[in-house]
Amino acid sequence: MIQRIQTFFLVLVALIAGVLPLLVHLWLDENGAEVFAKNILWISLALYASALLALVSIFMYKNRQNQFVVNRLNMILNLFLLGFFVYRSLNLSGETMVSEKGIGMLIPVFSIVFLVLANRAIKKDEDLVKSVDRLR
Repeated sequence: MIQRIQTFFLVLVALIAGVLPLLVHLWLDENGAEVFAKNILWISLALYASALLALVSIFMYKNRQNQFVVNRLNMILNLFLLGFFVYRSLNLSGETMVSEKGIGMLIPVFSIVFLVLANRAIKKDEDLVKSVDRLR
């Protein structure tokens, strides 16, 4: 169902995780070169998996429970990415040269926020369907 609000949130997650890593850098390395997600294979695979899970979740609108579970798995994947980025940023700040953390390190944070909003909307839909079933 395209008209539902959780579809909008899931499309935002797919765009954030699929397109934004190509446009913004994650951090600057010791030589001052920008490091993008496409330069590190497993980070790019994790971000594209997150975008794919969001797209798969959009088309699971008939089974709200499975959609909810897929979104939870996507949140766990983004939490692992966020944990790695925090670990990496703590290691970057300990070097002798001053390095810059990029805005791309916040991609998992935005994804998690929109996934939580989507799950709240899915839960609201599920509660509405259950309340209508009680009236029958």
